[in-house]
Amino acid sequence: MAKKHEPSRPVLKNCFRAFLSGGLICVIGQAIQGAFMANFNMSSKQAASPTVAVMILISVILTCFGVYDKLAQWCGAGTAVPVTGFANSMCSAALEHRAEGIVLGVGANMFKLAGSVIVFGVVAAFVVGIVYIFLGHGGGHL
Repeated sequence: MAKKHEPSRPVLKNCFRAFLSGGLICVIGQAIQGAFMANFNMSSKQAASPTVAVMILISVILTCFGVYDKLAQWCGAGTAVPVTGFANSMCSAALEHRAEGIVLGVGANMFKLAGSVIVFGVVAAFVVGIVYIFLGHGGGHL
C-alpha cells in the first residue's frame, strides 16, 4: 500500500546524470594522464599510477571540504563507480570516526568498507592467476 503512494523515481534522468558525471571524471583523469605524459615524458603505462594517485588525492580533498558528497547527491552512481568514489567512501568513514581515535576510530571504521573490497580483489586476482596458469599462458606448466 505504501508503494502505491511512493513517488516514482526519474530513472532515465538518474542514468543520464550518472553517465555524464562518470564520463566527466574519466575525462579529467585522461587530462591528468595526458599532462603527466606531456610534462614528464612518460608513456601511458608509466603515467597510469600517478594519475590514479592524483585522482584519489582530489577526491579526498573534495570530501574533506564537503564538496564530493554534494556532487554525489546530484550525480548518483557516476561518482560511486570510479576509484574516486572508493576514496570518498574511505575518507568519509575516516572523517566520521576521527573522534574515536586513530586506531579504533579512523583505522577500524575506514577498513570496514575497504577490507571487503581488498579481500575480494586479492581473491579475484588469485583465481584469475590460477586460470591463466592452467590455460598455459603463465610461462610455466605445473
